[in-house]
Amino acid sequence: MSKPLMPKAAAVWLVDHTSLTFDQVADYCGLHPLEVKGIADGDVAQGIKGMDPVASGELTRAEIERCQESPNERLQSAERKHEVPAPKPQKGPRYTPVSRRQDRPDAIAWLLRNHPELPDAQVGRLVGTTKPTIQSIRDRTHWNSPNIKPVDPVTLGLCSQMDLDAAVQKAADKLEKARKKAEKAARKAGTLLPAEETTGEATADPFGLARPAAHEVPADQINVPSIHDADPSEPKPFGVSDVSDAFTAAPKPKEKEAAPDIDSVFAKLKDLKVEGDDENKE
Repeated sequence: MSKPLMPKAAAVWLVDHTSLTFDQVADYCGLHPLEVKGIADGDVAQGIKGMDPVASGELTRAEIERCQESPNERLQSAERKHEVPAPKPQKGPRYTPVSRRQDRPDAIAWLLRNHPELPDAQVGRLVGTTKPTIQSIRDRTHWNSPNIKPVDPVTLGLCSQMDLDAAVQKAADKLEKARKKAEKAARKAGTLLPAEETTGEATADPFGLARPAAHEVPADQINVPSIHDADPSEPKPFGVSDVSDAFTAAPKPKEKEAAPDIDSVFAKLKDLKVEGDDENKE
């Protein structure tokens, strides 16, 4: 059962204009029976003007008459024709009582020192301040900067521990996402391949000598030179297999020279001596 919008004003009107019992009025308005008795005696709700719940659509005349006939019955609110939406929470800086406003610089200094990852907007929502004030405390240009001492805002009653933990966790998650994004970008920049290697396109050739990539030439247009077409007078170019064989093949062993024959050596010496004597005689 919904209660009236103005309980005491409705109770004043019901006490003055109906014969309902104190218990019935107290049950409908959400008040204590002694408080309703004080309204009837004039000790409570002095100066409050009664509000007719029938005119506002909160009660019906038939419901009041039914409960007047039986003191054990309880009033039932009428169905409202218009549903009043619940008020939405307002976004912006948290309201700070006047008695706590002089403690805000101390709370801001504590947050800047212990949680530098918090953005200024989040600090402003926690303690109910503005960005210029936060910047002046960070730069030590605040008018009361010499007297500012860092104090936990939870201890000062400016915010709850749950709100502070939620703000710190949100800032930490944001920093972690930024770090992972930077690492991914750096990793991607370090492993990128040139376009000609990934797409197979030829590089720009200023002399117009660039040839298409191998995968762009049809298979039937590829001319493979035959062994019979080569000119025997031209030197045969080295192939990959020839170069690898030249480096990997084992060196051939040197042939042993035959031992000299003594008779052949003396025979050659005699021939040289005979030819020398004939020249001297001439």
